[in-house]
Amino acid sequence: MNPLVSTEWLARELGAPDLVVFDATKYLPNEPKDGRAEFRSAHIPDARYFDIDEVADPDTDLPHMVPTPGRFAKLLGGMGVGNTTRIVFYDQKGLASAARGWWLMRLFGHDHAAVLDGGLPKWMKEGRPTATGDVPAAQVATFRPDFRATRLRGVGDLLANVGTGRELVLDARAAGRFTGATPEPRAGMRSGHIPGSANVPYTDLLHADGTFRTAAELRDRFAAAGVDGSRPLITSCGSGVTACILTLGLLLAGLPEAAVYDGSWTEWGGRADTPVETA
Repeated sequence: MNPLVSTEWLARELGAPDLVVFDATKYLPNEPKDGRAEFRSAHIPDARYFDIDEVADPDTDLPHMVPTPGRFAKLLGGMGVGNTTRIVFYDQKGLASAARGWWLMRLFGHDHAAVLDGGLPKWMKEGRPTATGDVPAAQVATFRPDFRATRLRGVGDLLANVGTGRELVLDARAAGRFTGATPEPRAGMRSGHIPGSANVPYTDLLHADGTFRTAAELRDRFAAAGVDGSRPLITSCGSGVTACILTLGLLLAGLPEAAVYDGSWTEWGGRADTPVETA
């Protein structure tokens, strides 16, 4: 399955018995909106809500960390996803959090997943139908995960990498947050970036309407950040969400797939034993 699908494609496929559509919207702590409430106001017909704070590890104080394979399997099966299900993720902003759902599916061995290019805003701008309210419970399915640990990085991996520089870390946050000039949206968080990392704001990969740039344009933006094929890649961001947009962008550009630093800046900037660079 192509990892990026158009609104035209989804309109044709909508209603297929093997297709599940998820709204995976996540708003930042400084955004006064609730994704689930907004979903009830307007969503793509037959879509379900994918709460990345729920499809997560409940035994950590870090936000939406990767769950165990058993928890992931139970939750996805409860949402009607089996191993042959095709899945399309979208979000209400255009493209901000949908790629997190896509990446989670790939992390647990499911490649029949895609992101809707342009998300709900593009869908609605084109005059396509929407629905309101809650949706009926899904018919429970069986999902058997195949966890791919090489696609995930933890704080220990990143601390070791500061010394070796073996992997290139790409930070998806806005330039001001990367340099430390702009405060973090989470209170009490240090500002700056992981030493040796490069800044690729996820918005640089997108057009104004939330659709991805061409493969050639994506390659140019990654090349400007030092992506030349000589080092494996890790993506990072504020809390492991928009990092997945970089991972998707690399794949669309025909470049090697990056691992995701799940804790990202919320973990790194919230600890006292992690080095920080600014400017």
